Amino acid sequence: MISTLIGLAVIAVAVIYVISIYNRLVSLRNRFKNGFAQIDVQLQRRHDLIPNLVESAKAYMEHERGTLTAVMDARNNAVSAQKDAAGDPADGSKVKKLGSAENMLSKALANFYAVAENYPDLKANETVQQLMEELSSTENRVAFARQAYNDDIMVFNTYREKFPNNIIAGMFTFKHSEQLQLETEEARQAPKVSF
Repeated sequence: MISTLIGLAVIAVAVIYVISIYNRLVSLRNRFKNGFAQIDVQLQRRHDLIPNLVESAKAYMEHERGTLTAVMDARNNAVSAQKDAAGDPADGSKVKKLGSAENMLSKALANFYAVAENYPDLKANETVQQLMEELSSTENRVAFARQAYNDDIMVFNTYREKFPNNIIAGMFTFKHSEQLQLETEEARQAPKVSF
């Protein structure tokens, strides 16, 4: 009788331990998903500002249609990747694609800023200046949100990989998650606005 009670107690403790690990994994996964939602909000703001900036610049940059088109194409690719990653931020391949798309958008914007330097009237336009300042501010917000998200991913992955957590994570398909990384050094920097 006593050995049966001890056996049941051991089983109960093991079940409670597994439940606590599972609940902690769920909490950490929801935390990084919330972190991604914060990035999503800032990226949406960034993506919404770009068409206004391009439209304001069109009148001044008639001979630079290729640059404006490249910015809009990169923006559209980034919006698509953002929506895809927002659907499942735990999918590392989608997060990597988002990082690549945002990298391309940053490169296109950097090229736009470089070309805009050749247009003094554009640089003097108050609307364009305001849009560029808002875009620069949004870049900083994206960087802060990305940092918080990457920290949450690191905590989740570390907890998930520890023993015996890795066994529970494997049983319940808690997969390794990817940090949101920008691929090049110039993409890691906010675009320089010198108006």
